[in-house]
Amino acid sequence: MSDHHFTDETLTQTLCALALEAGAAAMAVYARDFETEIKADSSPVTEADELGEKIILEGLAAFAPDVPVLAEESASAGRIPDPLGDLFFLVDPLDGTKEFIKKTGEFTVNIALIEQGRPVAGVVYAPAADRLYYGGRGGAWKAEIVDGVIGARDIIRVRTAPAEGLVAVASRSHRSPETDAYLKTLEVSDFTAAGSSLKFCLVAEGAADVYPRFGRTMEWDTGAGQAVLEAAGGRVVVHPEGDPLTYGKKARGFDNPHFIAWGAL
Repeated sequence: MSDHHFTDETLTQTLCALALEAGAAAMAVYARDFETEIKADSSPVTEADELGEKIILEGLAAFAPDVPVLAEESASAGRIPDPLGDLFFLVDPLDGTKEFIKKTGEFTVNIALIEQGRPVAGVVYAPAADRLYYGGRGGAWKAEIVDGVIGARDIIRVRTAPAEGLVAVASRSHRSPETDAYLKTLEVSDFTAAGSSLKFCLVAEGAADVYPRFGRTMEWDTGAGQAVLEAAGGRVVVHPEGDPLTYGKKARGFDNPHFIAWGAL
């Protein structure tokens, strides 16, 4: 680790605790009527996004005041740390806002730590499903959340692709013709759909083998999921170049090129 002063253990505890707190705030909004506004980029935003981000930003500032944070709603409002530097947190307080509005339950709280362009730790919490995924230097795990507390943890690993063909995962709301064309080039025997960053987690836990994404995504959409998947033995590569997907891409406005998330090859 570089010159900051937190351990992997305190990092894990903090990211998980903040994700749980933001998730609880989101669920309180989810349970009642809520207003939806449309942002300048035409994407929806709710009170849950803003509440969750406030909780996470305050928590990270108390935990690691010297580490900058790139967060979705702040970035949308033009608040981007400059310089971002080699070590920063990446926050999407509510990934899958469309799923949240449609009440499918497939939305997640995402927090990642980026070091020298790589996601080295991340938490993905699906509060409506009571499932939490974490990936860091010690590996990756999944836990059930019981009454707001982390229950039993299971270590997760990517699986070896089955001989009878791959299980591909793709977006419920954002399937593109390019994605379908790419999937035709693989030996895909089955297909599973999931919302938000849960797609990375399905590959990480060995429930699927490949997740291609040819639509536009932002760094905060993918950092935590990539951290979980890589900690579980998978990888995320830029398509078609095959280089690892990296972070802190200021020149691109922090959006991602097309990428493919793989389990064990």
